[in-house]
Amino acid sequence: MGAKLKVAGWVALGAVAGALTTMQLQANARSGSGLSPLPLEELQQLAAVFGMVKSDYVEPVDEKKLINDAISGMVSGLDPHSQFFDKKNFKEFREGTTGKFVGVGIEIGMEDGLVKIVSPIEGSPAFRAGLKSGDLISKIDDSPVKGMTLDQAMKRMRGDPATKVVLTIFRKSESRSFPVNIIREEIRVQSVRAKVVEPGYAWLRVSQFQDRTVDDFVRKLEEIYKDEPQLKGLVLDLRNDPGGLLEGAVALSAAFLPKDVDVVSTNGQLAESKATFRASPEYYVRRGNNDPLRKLPAALKNVPLVVLVNEGSASASEIVAGALQDHKRAIIMGAQTFGKGSVQTVRQLSPETALKITTARYYTPNGRSIQAKGIVPDVMLDETAEGNVFAALRMREADLEKHLANGPEAKDEAREKAREEARAKLEAARKADEFKPLPEFGSTEDFPLLQALNRLKGQPVLVSKTATERKAELKTE
Repeated sequence: MGAKLKVAGWVALGAVAGALTTMQLQANARSGSGLSPLPLEELQQLAAVFGMVKSDYVEPVDEKKLINDAISGMVSGLDPHSQFFDKKNFKEFREGTTGKFVGVGIEIGMEDGLVKIVSPIEGSPAFRAGLKSGDLISKIDDSPVKGMTLDQAMKRMRGDPATKVVLTIFRKSESRSFPVNIIREEIRVQSVRAKVVEPGYAWLRVSQFQDRTVDDFVRKLEEIYKDEPQLKGLVLDLRNDPGGLLEGAVALSAAFLPKDVDVVSTNGQLAESKATFRASPEYYVRRGNNDPLRKLPAALKNVPLVVLVNEGSASASEIVAGALQDHKRAIIMGAQTFGKGSVQTVRQLSPETALKITTARYYTPNGRSIQAKGIVPDVMLDETAEGNVFAALRMREADLEKHLANGPEAKDEAREKAREEARAKLEAARKADEFKPLPEFGSTEDFPLLQALNRLKGQPVLVSKTATERKAELKTE
């Protein structure tokens, strides 16, 4: 088969950039807030354009669509992360934060233009139907997958509960294709994985910060300590973690830090945007709930800790890495992170629509802004023993149009050159059918994980010979 390119996590990351959000279901009253008067002349122009489109456009246009499009345009012009949610988008956003959706229950990537099953979620309809890691999906119902984006394929597999979808599977190990009928169900995504990789040392991966991430994090750590009561070292893997809920980032940081120390601060126009979040239950426990961290063993506060990050680590995962780095609680290893240092607040406009708007920048305990820069690791690592494969091609906050600037920015010529070289190398590998996908995170071939374990054990670490700190790039409008 042709060149194989796994894109399960990082391709979508550049567009989404892991919205760091706080949920606020009712908009604050703004009367008497000192806002400047509305620009009447511009509002009159908006009304005039609306009337002209209604009366002069070549065919009738739905008024609600026009208004929604106008709102979307106004908000999307602010920065890459502010967004107006219509009914469909708001539903998808809530699914993303809760970790629940209706579908077949598979983690997916792409390979040779087909959807690759990275892993079926245990207990899901896909799991019960016998789908396996490595299976390729060539058709969804009657639609060929070739030409679809990963997001388009995912949306086709989701739907309403108790509805049927037919997946045509190609299983390479058996050299055959066959259809599988699956009834969609509500799926709960597991955002935390963990295992003891060798006696005394464990690996715990957080792939996204969702509603249940903290509970899953605690449960996995309890399992680790049950198997290894005398844990000598832990690798917290935040690679390709696009972020999510702020409370989850504060809680994970608090699990390793002394009580009451600063985790992250925020600053924006509104009084509520000027806040400091500390390693205490009142900053991450939701009203009426108990502190989930109370179950963790006291030894976790002192266990030697390495945090793995890469260009795909964004938002909430950068908060955790920054807090643990500033308090010198962990060694940060890997590659410079994405650089999303802004907070989005979701304000519900109606039962089915909402506004996600950037309301603050966030800062590490030492006052560092990560916006358009990211967290610079203590130890730079390559993706593989042979060097980096995708690093120069990954999108960063500084690559996104209309990103919030973090002081003066200059174009990074070295990064542009590295991108072109990486593109050429990747294309040559594809043509020669010599491209090798990166090993799965947590596998025995996972080079950064092996280096993290070496660090914990006091053994030599193969530090990157080429990676250097990236500066913020030129802002484009």
